[in-house]
Amino acid sequence: MVAQSAEQMSFGFLPQLPVVVQRHTGQISSDAGLLPIREFDQKWKLTARMAACLDDCLPGRGQSLLSMLRQRIFGIIAGYEDCNDHDTLRDDPVFKLVAGDDAPGEQQALASQPTLSRFENQVTPGMLLKLVDFTINTGVERLRQHHGGQLPESLILDLDSTDDPTHGHQQLSLYHGYYEQHQYYPLIISEPTTRHVFAAWLRFGTAHASLGADDDLMRVVNALRAARPDIKIHVRGDAGYGLPLMYEICENNNLSYTFGFSSNARLKRMTEALMQRAVEQFKATGQKARLFECFSYKCDSWIIARTVIAKAECHEGGTNLRFVVTNLPDCAMPDDGQRVYDDYIQRGESEHRMDELKNGLCAGRLSCHRFMANFFRLLMHTAAFNLLNAVRDDPELPEVLRAGQPCTWRMMVIKVAAEITITTRRVIVRLAAQWPWWRLYHAAANRSIEFNPQVCFSP
Repeated sequence: MVAQSAEQMSFGFLPQLPVVVQRHTGQISSDAGLLPIREFDQKWKLTARMAACLDDCLPGRGQSLLSMLRQRIFGIIAGYEDCNDHDTLRDDPVFKLVAGDDAPGEQQALASQPTLSRFENQVTPGMLLKLVDFTINTGVERLRQHHGGQLPESLILDLDSTDDPTHGHQQLSLYHGYYEQHQYYPLIISEPTTRHVFAAWLRFGTAHASLGADDDLMRVVNALRAARPDIKIHVRGDAGYGLPLMYEICENNNLSYTFGFSSNARLKRMTEALMQRAVEQFKATGQKARLFECFSYKCDSWIIARTVIAKAECHEGGTNLRFVVTNLPDCAMPDDGQRVYDDYIQRGESEHRMDELKNGLCAGRLSCHRFMANFFRLLMHTAAFNLLNAVRDDPELPEVLRAGQPCTWRMMVIKVAAEITITTRRVIVRLAAQWPWWRLYHAAANRSIEFNPQVCFSP
């Protein structure tokens, strides 16, 4: 039965009858697609273990830490990036199902915006470090899941920095001259086969791209080697990470690397002939020319000489000269240089993960005053990304969901209206029979129902 409401709209596009729109105060939700993701979370125990990293002394006003954490993470996945939305969602029947502690039908309202804000602002440095380590450990689990229960023999870690604009009086929000804005400058470490974000570390707005990257990298490396001591790890990063400190960290810890390297006058002189050949080849063929050269190079600040690969490119838009530095073996001939360089530029795929995290899941919504609260927010957005990413990492899913960004999942799975009926025996969720994406919803549900969490924890 439709409840009468003073809030209604009337449309006149039908010639005989008005079309009246009212709010329904019954057990109806617009986010029933969160239920398959909640089932996956129940088996993987992501949110439960994440909540265990937090101290019980955090104020809840009758709400558990786990319930509030699930409110925020599932809210982020559904597109509610801020605490303010939960003043309305606290009575939503689906959110009560995915986040509530009590039996259906006996639940009080979920946490309000003020309670969630207190929850975020009471986090401590010790809790943040536990959450960082937890995010890394779930990355190890995802590798096992993706590779059939065992860690692979080798893997790649991509280092990225991203600007995160701020618009208020957040602590450590500083003006960055290159980006011409007040911002934070998080560091992200991810792995390309699983697309899992292993580490997300919030930094002040004027931090150098490489600040803390050595410690964060070794934090991830140590966790991987604790699970498989003989694993081979290759590290990729742009020129912001191409510094002696990062070379030496990798060399001293038996890590291979390829980092972008900024051009200088000396390198330009050394590659003049290479660029000239590229220009002549383009003039002769009319096709883009890409030529490579490998050579030993030593800056004054380097303790040893290292291999540098030059790429000279000429096309209709002009010339393009780029360099990378690497410690990979057997890198002396032009073909070797092209192979290593082409592998290096695959790190651009990590930009898609950054886009999903920042734009698809609104990780830039770091609007708390306290820096540590914003760090906690970044980790919750990262957890939301990793959870959704784990659900879609299944070859049995339709391609549109395997490759789908958060907006695709919202449109085709999450944002579906449902009527919820709670009886003493079961909870019935009714979806519209005419909804066109039922097949995809069914596939996502089967993914979660059939997921075997033991494959994540196999030795």
